Amino acid sequence: MKEKIIQFMAGRNGNDALNRFLLLADVILILLAAVFSKSGAGRLLMPIALIVLGFTYFRMFSRDLIRRGEENGRYLRIRERFFSALRVKKEQWVQRKEYKFFVCPSCKTTLRVPKGRGKIKIVCRKCGNSFMGKS
Repeated sequence: MKEKIIQFMAGRNGNDALNRFLLLADVILILLAAVFSKSGAGRLLMPIALIVLGFTYFRMFSRDLIRRGEENGRYLRIRERFFSALRVKKEQWVQRKEYKFFVCPSCKTTLRVPKGRGKIKIVCRKCGNSFMGKS
């Protein structure tokens, strides 16, 4: 039986990062539909969950590996952008006692300045713009 499944899945997309995300989203939608089953929201969420599940299986069994790979790549780039922004915010939170963070009004670059220096002139290293700030 295992060999037949392996033979069937040969040349198909299978389970990638986007499919795992879609399955997690589907489980959450089904749970929300069960919780709100008495209201109109539950009746709206269940068809959406079934559509997401159908799309997940479509991607899993698809033989168009190039297109599914491009979809997965776009998802991974979006996910990395999101998590890198969270990492930056976490790092700023950890350093909040020693440094104050400013955003350059010209290029929107985040600048780090030591705390306790009073009112100082801050020069952006990226664009050279200078502005005043209280550290």
